[in-house]
Amino acid sequence: MGRRRLVLGLGGTVDYELRWDSAVLGRLARAHGIRRHEVTSTSPIVDERSLIVSILAFVASGTGAERFVSDSAVIEYFSAHFAYDVTLGGTGVRAGLALAGLGIPSTQHLVSIDDTVRRLLPEAVSYVCSADADTLDPHLIVQYPAGAQVQLVDADIVSPASNRLIFANDPPNREMAIAPALSAELTDAGGFLVSGFNTMQDHSLLERRLGELQDAMRTLPADALLYYEDAGFYTREFSETVRARLLPRIDVYGMNEDELQEYVGRSVRLLDADEVADALREVHALIPVPALVVHTRYWAVAVGPQAARHRKALDSAVSVAATRYRLGDGITADDVAATTGLPRHEGGGELIRAVEGSLPEAAGVAAFHLDVLAPTTVGLGDTFVGGFLAGHVEPVRATGRRS
Repeated sequence: MGRRRLVLGLGGTVDYELRWDSAVLGRLARAHGIRRHEVTSTSPIVDERSLIVSILAFVASGTGAERFVSDSAVIEYFSAHFAYDVTLGGTGVRAGLALAGLGIPSTQHLVSIDDTVRRLLPEAVSYVCSADADTLDPHLIVQYPAGAQVQLVDADIVSPASNRLIFANDPPNREMAIAPALSAELTDAGGFLVSGFNTMQDHSLLERRLGELQDAMRTLPADALLYYEDAGFYTREFSETVRARLLPRIDVYGMNEDELQEYVGRSVRLLDADEVADALREVHALIPVPALVVHTRYWAVAVGPQAARHRKALDSAVSVAATRYRLGDGITADDVAATTGLPRHEGGGELIRAVEGSLPEAAGVAAFHLDVLAPTTVGLGDTFVGGFLAGHVEPVRATGRRS
């Protein structure tokens, strides 16, 4: 990729990152009279009560998720009970923030803009935007720690692991309008990140946006790396539509452990080499890209004919993501260098060796073994992508260009 610019898309968000407080959530749950048998992750989220029920269900299982909320006002109302930080989100934006910390500039494709976005984007990140007016539709980010205990009316919920939840109702990201300026930005791009179609809910509009994206990509150099990051599709069938249109051009197709398990339709024990290898075979048969990348809390692995060429990028990706896990926002190259001296996850290392032995086209690295009192669990996948792209480019001086 050399020194050519990275273009990252397709949509950014403004996030309300709640500061976890078991006491406040428990008080709200009891005020709404929520009982243990009501706790489910599958009911529609239409008001504060149903939002709390959904949060509790994921906390009880220790899993992460992204879910649709019927009205952004629900997020505003619920957030007011907590202390929270206003940050920028979206796969492309968080990847760009990680890259900026490493001295690597990028250009964002945004579908919404407001003064919060303008204020929080660093100078190393330029942007093009398809919006013709300012809007704000915040995403609620809930990060909960392992062992979090929430008292209900009739029982306690205890989280078996730390994870993150995302709740949103974001019309610009649902519509995913493509900026006319994207084509010009791609002309000299060394890499292009595509993500964000998971929030769309109109199939005919999705088809149209994919066509517009393909038109814009006609200017993308043939040797540019195209990285597609999967996500929690609100309508899972839409992922098939995206693959049907984009798969021939995708070089690297990334996903996390939750998405891997969604694709195979079963739970996968992430430190069981046989189960992981079987799942990787199944998903790569469904998504036959040059390199299918799966990133988890224990390891990251690429499968496919081009997997081996991405080993350095995988190592960069897990190092950068682990640094965010340790330190949160604002990580630097020095922070990442400090992370690389920390111990790796032994089980993850053993699994990678076993998977590489059983799958001839696999290359992987172990994640880090970290003991952090207050870890950052949101944006780890996005930061992983930024670290992966960083592994393919040389650091260059930021230009601060604005489009």
